[in-house]
Amino acid sequence: MHRFNEADAGAAEEALLACCGSHRWALRLTAHRPYPDIESLLAAASEASYDLRPADLAEALADESWMPQPLLGMRAPGSQAAHTALRAAHAAYEARFGHVFVVCLDGVDPEEMLDTVLSSIRTRLANDRDEERLISADELRRIALTRLEHLVATHSEAGAR
Repeated sequence: MHRFNEADAGAAEEALLACCGSHRWALRLTAHRPYPDIESLLAAASEASYDLRPADLAEALADESWMPQPLLGMRAPGSQAAHTALRAAHAAYEARFGHVFVVCLDGVDPEEMLDTVLSSIRTRLANDRDEERLISADELRRIALTRLEHLVATHSEAGAR
């Protein structure tokens, strides 16, 4: 926490943007430093996530599409047919909602990831735009909190060496 709290504003904002691509979210968390502990930082991050405006959410979702990773679930074990279905589901989702599909997979076993992602996409394709925006925002919030927790833990471990 110390390294995050003491980092210059630009470095802190850059680190936060790796957790969530909304500049408003990152600026807000940077401006409210120092945080006494990880729990306080996570609570502030969660609150800032709930305050994302539609444009902030669109910015964060657009940033997710630039992440250097394959389509969500594509690395999971599964048949060729399942992977083909997953690619088609991702394409249908993006065509319907105009952004990448996001879902937090914390705690999901690698063997279950492909099925979990495919099932989630298929279920969420039935949502209207407003409902899906709310679900995407919550999934993005959960992903950002996980990334933030990892970021602070990694920096704490590096500082302890």
